Amino acid sequence: MKLEDKHAGNGDLVGEGQPYLGEKYQENGKPVANGRGEISVKQEANGKCGVPRKSLNMYSWQEIQKHNQKADQWLVINRKVYDVTAWANKHPGGSRVLNHYAGEDATDVFRAMHLDLDIVKLYLKPLLIGELAPEEPSQERHKSSQLVEDVRELRRTLEAMNMFKVNPVFFFLHFAQILILETLAWLIVWHFGSGWPVTIFISFLLTISQVQCFFLQHDLGHTSIFPKSKWSRLMQKVVMGHLKGLSTCWWNHRHFQHHVKTNIYPKDPDINTGPLFVNGYLKPISAYLHHLLVTIFSLCSFSVGLFLLMPVYANLMSMEMMYLPKYWGEFAWVSSFYIHYFIMFGPFYGIFGTILLIFLVKFLESPWVAYVTQMSHVPMRISKEENRDWLSTQVLATCNVEQSFFNDWFTGHLNFQIEHHLFPTMPRHNYHKVAPLVRSLCAKHGLQYVNKPLLKAFGDITR
Repeated sequence: MKLEDKHAGNGDLVGEGQPYLGEKYQENGKPVANGRGEISVKQEANGKCGVPRKSLNMYSWQEIQKHNQKADQWLVINRKVYDVTAWANKHPGGSRVLNHYAGEDATDVFRAMHLDLDIVKLYLKPLLIGELAPEEPSQERHKSSQLVEDVRELRRTLEAMNMFKVNPVFFFLHFAQILILETLAWLIVWHFGSGWPVTIFISFLLTISQVQCFFLQHDLGHTSIFPKSKWSRLMQKVVMGHLKGLSTCWWNHRHFQHHVKTNIYPKDPDINTGPLFVNGYLKPISAYLHHLLVTIFSLCSFSVGLFLLMPVYANLMSMEMMYLPKYWGEFAWVSSFYIHYFIMFGPFYGIFGTILLIFLVKFLESPWVAYVTQMSHVPMRISKEENRDWLSTQVLATCNVEQSFFNDWFTGHLNFQIEHHLFPTMPRHNYHKVAPLVRSLCAKHGLQYVNKPLLKAFGDITR
């Protein structure tokens, strides 16, 4: 859930402990915990206490779990209960992200997905309607409190180790690589002409540049580079819009759903591929023959459609996301991609030839992006909503690929998907340092930490 892109003005921060001034009791002397009891709290503003604030209800998990519909969305963060129904459509990360956690504890996903917590808490303030009753656990009863606390302790340990600190040189070199490859392609066609051998060669150079752009915009979307999220958002528009020609809103709204409900059908759009594809072992098949036919069709479509992911599917979805809500700013950024390509390569290929060059590059880019993004999830557990804890949700649905210099570069460090999914705002150059601690935590709680060779990971997608 992403809330920090906009800044709200005044008010105290919520999510901190607030003292009780009184409680309503039942006749048996116990606090009311059915959603009807009320407490009064003090407001902390400008460092001063004592200003009365409207009373807040105490709620049980049973009551909270009833509010899990699109028109009625409550969620819990740090024992505080928030009604996000009216806010959902304004949510920078998309309304569906909030709906996916309606009626659940969202403490860990909230912490994982946000960078500027102080700003985000300002948004939460007007949404606060109550808190968990004192006798209620901090998370749903079926979740292991020890596991949840161990994950939070690991995060505190990593913060103390400065694992969320960015190495600016790393990302500067990554960005320089993109610009150098694009410039080199132009210099080659300028010097040697636009014959077929040159065109094929520069297409590979531009493909590498485009894929590395994809990895960089992914980092920016997770606000894992700059200290302020608004800087990351702006730079993501430059990389995704100007250098790749795709909508950041389309990518972010889709990708954040994937992160918060990984491999949960149908909430994760990466596995919600419709009736023509079979993903994993979940989707119901009425008869063996139907299963066989659909599987054969899936494999054929996968082989053909694999190369059309970026030039067709991504572009169509991006255009739809920009057009329907009238995101004209996004249109401007995407248009600048085509303008700069026409300026660079138009004199050599003409307008039609430049369009074909762009299509060829995106055609070559597609299988690279598809395999890297799917190798860690498609072979893993796919299920309907089970409302598991944050660690189990990510580890059961995610696997890693062995580390090497090539694997790190080729996958944009997405060979460390487990660490990335647990800590999305962490700079990727630190994943390998964190991996042993995550593996140890998984072993402690009996969760399988899967790490496999790159080629096996690719093969498992089709298998």
